[in-house]
Amino acid sequence: MTTPFDTILPRTGSGLINIIIDTPKGSRNKFKYDEEVQCFRLSRILPTGAAFPFDFGSIPKTLAEDGDALDVLLITEAPSFPGCLVSGKLIGIISAEQTEKNKTIRNDRLLAVPVTPANPALFSSIDELPDAWLTEIEHFFISYNRIQGREYKPLNRGGPEEADKALSTAERRYKRQEKQ
Repeated sequence: MTTPFDTILPRTGSGLINIIIDTPKGSRNKFKYDEEVQCFRLSRILPTGAAFPFDFGSIPKTLAEDGDALDVLLITEAPSFPGCLVSGKLIGIISAEQTEKNKTIRNDRLLAVPVTPANPALFSSIDELPDAWLTEIEHFFISYNRIQGREYKPLNRGGPEEADKALSTAERRYKRQEKQ
């Protein structure tokens, strides 16, 4: 089945990446694209007090180890909306393992910042982010997964080069799956 996002490439011609937002910053509602009806559907409601710290989305035409497109947290001041296409600059990665039902997989989170012709990147590397933000982001994903009966264990933080390597791996994985 085709989706409206099938023509969007992971990378732009200008060295940026394309990100499809599924859940806006500050939202307790987690949205997920439903390919069957071709619109965003409410996936779950987070408990009171829990909200996404920044826009959350994925990079089209990529495949992470969990079977979904590669996840991205977009470090931005104001929320966007589900389905919004954002051009962004990769600034880093939080490498992590996720365990569910005694099965452990990698479930990394790429970090990016939005870039438009009028808005240059606010940060160029994860090292420029306040350490408290990174600790809060990690805590959010630990708590978010715990609520769903999974363990999320951050392993390390990496810069733009590590993030780009993870993106390249996810692009290759997607292409291999597409050929099958």
